[in-house]
Formats: sequence, C-alpha cells, structure tokens
Amino acid sequence: MKNSQPTVEHAFYALALLIAIGLRFIKLGVLPLSDYEAGWALQALKITQGLHPAIGPNPAYVHLTAVLFAVFGATNFLARLWPALAGTVLVLVPWFLRRRFGRAAAIILAFGLAIDPGLVAMSHLAGGPMLAISVLVLAVLAWVNGRKALAGIFAGLALLSGVSLWLGFLGIGLAWVFSTAYVGKLKPPQDADEEQEAPAASYWDLSFQNIRPALYWGIGTLLVIGGLLIFSPKGLAGFVTSIWTFLKGWVTFSSVPAWQPALALPAYELLPIGFGIAALVRGIMKKRADSITLGIWALVAILLAVIYPSRQMGDLTWALLPLWVLAALELSYHLDFAEHDLWEVAAVAVVVIAFLVFGWLNVASLTNMDLAAPETRTRMYLLVAVLLLIILSLLLAGTGWSVGVARLGGVWAVTLCLTLFTIGLSTGTAAIREPLTNELWPPQPRAGRLDILLNVANQISELNRGDAAQLPLTILSMDSPSLHWVFRDWKVQDVTELAPNTTPEMILTPPGNVSLTATYRGEPLVLDETVDWNHATSAEWLKWFVYKQIPVNQQKVDLWVRSDLMLDSQGVPPTTSP
Repeated sequence: MKNSQPTVEHAFYALALLIAIGLRFIKLGVLPLSDYEAGWALQALKITQGLHPAIGPNPAYVHLTAVLFAVFGATNFLARLWPALAGTVLVLVPWFLRRRFGRAAAIILAFGLAIDPGLVAMSHLAGGPMLAISVLVLAVLAWVNGRKALAGIFAGLALLSGVSLWLGFLGIGLAWVFSTAYVGKLKPPQDADEEQEAPAASYWDLSFQNIRPALYWGIGTLLVIGGLLIFSPKGLAGFVTSIWTFLKGWVTFSSVPAWQPALALPAYELLPIGFGIAALVRGIMKKRADSITLGIWALVAILLAVIYPSRQMGDLTWALLPLWVLAALELSYHLDFAEHDLWEVAAVAVVVIAFLVFGWLNVASLTNMDLAAPETRTRMYLLVAVLLLIILSLLLAGTGWSVGVARLGGVWAVTLCLTLFTIGLSTGTAAIREPLTNELWPPQPRAGRLDILLNVANQISELNRGDAAQLPLTILSMDSPSLHWVFRDWKVQDVTELAPNTTPEMILTPPGNVSLTATYRGEPLVLDETVDWNHATSAEWLKWFVYKQIPVNQQKVDLWVRSDLMLDSQGVPPTTSP
C-alpha cells in the first residue's frame, strides 16, 4: 500500500503553487482593461445580454468568460480569471514529468514556471495565449497518461483558444522534424546508473480505435464550448477563423517590432536563458536526445516569435516552456552538496553574491548620471573589475578547496541573485509593484486612469439621479473598447457628430472644445498610454532595464458635463450660447 502522507516533495509543490497564486491573483482586477482585453471581454458581456455578437478567433475564452459574467456579473477580475487559472495550473504540470526528468528537476521547473515574468504577464492578460498554452500541455499529458477522454476535452479547448495555438503547433512541429533528423543520428552512451524509461508505443498509435474516445470527447467539447450549448452558435466558426487569421498573419504586419521579443529574453529571462544554454551545451556534449530536442524547440519558437509578421509578445511564451525545462535540468545537476563541504560552498556563494550585488548597485547608479560624463567611464571600468574579481574568487576557491566547491558556490550564488531579479520583474508584470512599471509584454496601448474617469462620472450621476450610472452618456467619434467596457453599466450612445441644438447630459470626446447651444464644463483625463520606445535615449533605456521606467505618450479624453448638472448650478436651467 502506497504511503499517502504528505512529503517534503508535496510541500515544495504547494509552495510553488502558493507563489504562482500570489503573483497571478493579487491585484488581478485592479488595473482597467486595455483595448485589447476589453475587446474580448465585451464579446463575452454581449452574450450575457442576449445579443449575438461576432465572435473572434478565441471562442473558448469568450464563452467561458460569458458563463462567469452571467453568474457573478462582469468585473475586471472575472475578465482575467481564466488566464490566471490557466497560468496557475501550468505550475503543477512538472509533477507529472518528475519520472522523466527527475524529481529535483521537476520541483525546480515548478518554481520557474511560477515566477517567470512572461508567464505571469500572460496570466494577467484577458484573451491572451495563456489558455491555449495550458490546455495544450494538459492535453498532451492526459494523452501520455492514457486519459484519452480528458485529452480530447483539453484538445477541444485548445482548438478554440485562439491564433497563438497555431504558432505554437508550428513551432512544435518544426522542432520535431529538425530534432528527428538530428537526434536520430545520435547514439547516446547507455549509463548504468541512469533510469531508462520504456517507450510507449501507444503514444503514436493513431488508429481510429485508439483515438476514438479522445475524438468523441474533443468533438463534444467543440460543440458545447464552441457554441456555448446553443446560446452562441457563432463561436463554432472560431476554430476556422483562428486558422484563417493565423495564415493571414503571414502577410499582415503588427505594431510589435521584431526587436521587442528579442529584447524580452535578456531583459526578463536571464535565468532560464543562461542555464538553458548551459544544459543544451551539456546535452550536445553527452548526446542527450531530450536536451537537444528541447533546445531545438526553444530556438524554433524564438525565431517564429521574431519573424512572424503579425507577432505579439505573447507568442514568445511558447519558447519559455522548453527553456525552463532545460534550466531545471541544468540546475538539478548542481545539487551534489553531499560530496562537498557546505561551509566552503557557502563561503564562496557569499563572496560571489556580495560582488554581484555591488555590481548591480553600480549599474543602478548609472541611471542617475550623464552617460557621456567621465565618471560614467570609471563606473564601467569598476563593473569590469567586479566581473574579474568574481572570476578570480572562483579560481582561488577551485585551487584552494576544490573545483566542485567553486562550481557549486558560483552556480547557486548566481541562481539566488537571478531568482530574486526574476521575482522582482514578475511583481512588475503582475502590476503588484508601485509605481507601475512599463513592461514589454502587455499589448499597447495600456489603459490610463479610467477608474478616475468612471468615479467622476458616477459622482455626477449620484448628484443628479441619486445613484451611479443613471445619466445617459454620449461618446463622440471614439472607437475605444476600454471606454465601452468601463462604462458597461451605463446607457451609452455612440455618435460621429453632434447637432448644435442637442444638449446631452455628459459627453466623452477627443481633446478639443465642443460647440453646442448649451454650456458645458470639461475635464481632460488620460485614456491610455503608449511607451515611446522610438525616442528613448540611451540613459532612458538603461533606466528602463533597471527600473522598467521610460517616458510614455498619453492619449487624453475630455469629459464634458452640462453646466446645470454641476453642484454649484443645481436648479439652474442650462444656459445657451447666443
């Protein structure tokens, strides 16, 4: 009889899960939805209102979110709930890989997936690729473990989860082709102490008899979720629409330049990139098929995220999965503490950490200096000296004690520093840190202070009608999903122009004056913000790398209120222009 008592291994997974929950759910609904997010959330909201909107190529998100809205009401938190849950569940996937990659590597992988800034950012993005990534991984795991019905359900959800799925499929397919051609030529040495996993031929048995349960459950999921039973049949076309949108993306250019996903790797992913490359080199030297295949997958996914014309930053998350697996494999190799003196290892680690912290503080100080000044050059020389001192310290430790002590102390000092750096980045992408940071991952533009705009409008409504959202609101010549989402409880009228004799109570307009017969009072507020990457100086780029702060361009909106509705004009009829 197997022992069902909790173990230390269970505790590690529970801790990783708690970290993932914290980074994904704290302040999940605080920030207003951007135009990208609001576009998806509004589709779900219209379904709950009995309308039949056109459904975009992500019906799984739209319909599952519509169910939440119908039961609990439409909120920012619920609009982002499914991506956050999907990102959280992904942290538990390593539990099912512990026999293949080892228990230590699986635990490290769980923590890596929990704190990764890119995965955290996508878990906060309503309508983003997180749902597609998680359900596809769950479908593969269910199939490998013989849960064919469950595999069919997850596969059906994956097919309804948007355009990102097809880019991920393409990357996996190309990686499989390239790795088969390369790995098939290898003859890895058979180590007696390595646990060899017996191949499962049923994985590749695609006969109808074998795939029938998954096929039936997958089709059922497509019909139920894709059509939301019968309440939103337009969603059934989302599967075909996503394929067409993906193909059209090869001739349609997005506003995301190719350098952004390339920059995100050194800016956010130093930990998995550094140790992932080390694991790949080790795998090539020892002819390990798993490491080489993962390396090819990561490389192909990165290239696709850069060269795909309709690229989005979320496309890069497909590369994060193999990178973190490689990094976990490499870090698990450096757990041989029992063979060395722990005090010696700790001494080396403390010295290296001290130098790394001093070097980082030196870099941070450059953000307050003129980069053309002579003092800056001195700081750069000091940074080089710090790197040389780290190398010298490791050489002395390797000579005086042992190479193993130097290796362990250096590796885990770097790992600790990069882990804290990664967690700090994740608090920024999760919008937990104050002040808010300017990140690469979310689609631009970022929503502005729409909460202030809503509060002002609600106060005017409460003053005149005794309750919020009771006054009619007119939006003039502004196609803004985020505005329509924030005023979802209001009676909103969209117009392209206003006749001079009309006197709407409240008007939202682009910046400028309104020319109507009644008098109005206006207040400009920030509608959205876009990072001004193109005009950033080298000093501003450095400050962004350290603090994730950089100048932004603000688009404003004017809120006009008819003068007789203001507090100092109560009971006074609206005045008119001569």
